[in-house]
Amino acid sequence: MKRQRGLALSALLLWGVGIAMVAILVIRILPDVIEYSKIKHAVKAVASESAGKTVAEIRHAFGQYAEVEHIKGFGPADLEIFKEENQVVVAFAYEKRVPLLGNVSLLIDFSGSSSARDSGQ
Repeated sequence: MKRQRGLALSALLLWGVGIAMVAILVIRILPDVIEYSKIKHAVKAVASESAGKTVAEIRHAFGQYAEVEHIKGFGPADLEIFKEENQVVVAFAYEKRVPLLGNVSLLIDFSGSSSARDSGQ
């Protein structure tokens, strides 16, 4: 006798539900991760061009990058600008709450900086 191989309908449904839940989670989180990437890129670009500029000029430059990159959830006023080892460091940190289902949501803490020690993140 040959053994039947395959997947039962109930197992197929369970796998389908699991894959759908993961897909919904990724679809909900992906725009925020892309925006974080844009913010981090803009911060590094502004910091690399910040030699001899004031804090207001650095914030204005970030505002221009944010306008071009369509960054909506984070503004120039949210930047932390300071000097570290005679080099200007531009840092940021913010939280994003992503509603998932009903009153269940996911809270993500985003942070980054232009310093050399954060370049690997």
